[in-house]
Amino acid sequence: MRFQLLGPLALADGPDTVVLQPSKPANLLAALLLHANSPVSAEYLQRAVWGEEQPATARAALQTCVLRLRRLFSKHGVTTSIEAVPGGYRITAAPPALDLLGFRDRVRRAAGLNRDPEAELCALRDALSLWQGSLLANVRSVVLHRDEVPRLAEERLRAVERVCDLLLGLGRCGEALVDLWTATRVHPGHERFHEQLIEALYRSGRQSQALAEYRRVKGFLLEELGVDPSPSLRRLELSILRGEDLGPAGPAAARVIRGETVPLPAARPITAPDAASATAHGAASATAPGAPLVTAQGAAPAGAPSSTPVPAQGATPVAAAVTAAGTFAPVPASCVGPVPAVPHFTGRAAEAAALAARLTASPPPGPEDHRPLAVLVSGAPGIGKSALAQHVARLVRDAFPAGQLLVRMTRADGEPRPAEEVAADVAAALGASGDGRALLILDDVVDADQVRPLLTPKGEAGAGPGPAVVVTSRMGLGGLIATHGGWVQRLSTFTEAESYALLLTALGAERVEAEPRAAHRLAAVCGHFPAALRILTARLLTRPGLRLADAADWLGDDPLARLTLTDSPDHSVTGLFDRALGRLDPRLSEAFTHLAQGPPALLDDRGPEDEGPATDAVREQLADAGLLEDGPPGPYRIHDLLRAHVRRTARIRDRRTEKV
Repeated sequence: MRFQLLGPLALADGPDTVVLQPSKPANLLAALLLHANSPVSAEYLQRAVWGEEQPATARAALQTCVLRLRRLFSKHGVTTSIEAVPGGYRITAAPPALDLLGFRDRVRRAAGLNRDPEAELCALRDALSLWQGSLLANVRSVVLHRDEVPRLAEERLRAVERVCDLLLGLGRCGEALVDLWTATRVHPGHERFHEQLIEALYRSGRQSQALAEYRRVKGFLLEELGVDPSPSLRRLELSILRGEDLGPAGPAAARVIRGETVPLPAARPITAPDAASATAHGAASATAPGAPLVTAQGAAPAGAPSSTPVPAQGATPVAAAVTAAGTFAPVPASCVGPVPAVPHFTGRAAEAAALAARLTASPPPGPEDHRPLAVLVSGAPGIGKSALAQHVARLVRDAFPAGQLLVRMTRADGEPRPAEEVAADVAAALGASGDGRALLILDDVVDADQVRPLLTPKGEAGAGPGPAVVVTSRMGLGGLIATHGGWVQRLSTFTEAESYALLLTALGAERVEAEPRAAHRLAAVCGHFPAALRILTARLLTRPGLRLADAADWLGDDPLARLTLTDSPDHSVTGLFDRALGRLDPRLSEAFTHLAQGPPALLDDRGPEDEGPATDAVREQLADAGLLEDGPPGPYRIHDLLRAHVRRTARIRDRRTEKV
């Protein structure tokens, strides 16, 4: 029996895996395993389980969670025990029993093989094979996702960097390109990956593509971060322009010592004053606050490992997170930031024009303490609501001289942000904006109560009309429209022409127009679903030699399993649907599962003869949540990919999940 942390939290016994359902004991188990073989303070465990605001009975409840885990271990024959130690608990595990320790052990052994590149490469690939998906996807702990997940993700990135360095040094540039196309698109702010990709292209005799990639990276850094490429990237560009021989590739290696990643020699340690430069280079660093037992003076207790980092008193560790664009950057103190660009935005011409016209129209008259809702962009998860809002915001930037702000209304784990927290951040951001009118995009709103405090601000009399507001939400938010007015733009799947245009833009006209029928087949297998098409194009970009016809056959065999990015499982159709269904009320989720597993007639007004129709209330709530298409007066429908996902999930739920 072994524990799996490098993906969803699970127990595995040979080929059989039990993925734990989200729960407080699962949070506790994850926190203990992340610091296996070291004592972990009860205070830190309580924060990991309940967050910063803990119930009064947290200490007693923590003991109950420990008992439940011990019963689970006994049930599944797990010999590992949870020990009570002074001030906390400890779990003991060896590398074969915990994939995280196994990964670090293999990386450490690979570091000792630096005189044999082939052996080191094999050992690193073996270590990376332990990563099985999105880190702790089933663990709903804000503290762990904030403080631990970025640190683990950085360890993996360093290993991927080293693999690509080894491939370049061995002259296997074609193999390196396969990994680097994916890495650069998933982590666009990680300059080292771009440098390796440009070098691999140049060494492969593709000078024009190497220079085009440099220009693309330079444009991204200037537009998104306002910085120039790193000196090493600029030197590489100059060498390519001169047609110089780069000589044998022999880069320095990243090393992992005692489980802590040591940065490449060219990198500087990240400290608080360097946070901005860390963002620019995609660096990530995190210290687990309070993970080991730490005294009030900040010193480790007797017997604690000397390698355990202990933050100085009053210091703020620089944590890291994955942004919407997939880049690693320090966790911001606020949920408010500039509106990012949307790469390869395609389609939605009519919707974009209408939205732009609405935003640039004169503000409607109204009381000064009432901020009318300008636009609500709604639709199914993955339909492209955020992309449309962000694209249009950048089109109309001249109409909003005070700037455009993206306000994320949910946390990285999908939990909604409290309205009061968001309102405070928005007020601070607006106070720092320039003169003129601003534009707010309230992205991924969960319900109307999240938005109302932002639409009825307590401003000074005569302060003007205030910012224009765009809300994106999976929900219809009819109550919000009724109380605050506004214009609704509900999005549906792409048309066939829009899907084809997206493939043209993302993959290039030469590749798509060489196989137009296969391109249309690919779009049809994706159900013209924007998120699915984006994932598909990312996969095809990493396989530039793959024929579209072969890709269509391969994808058609199992589209749900293959519409995912292997090195970034968060970018998957199944994950997208799982997160959307996880937001539903359990009773509504059960009703939707029943409808999706049954015949389409269940959604008709009359329904099957032996069962009758689903109630109007259920159908309306599911349509409002973006899970049903159309509706009165036409028929309701479930998208084919979503229906297939629910049926597949139902088949494996009983044998692959276990309630803790």
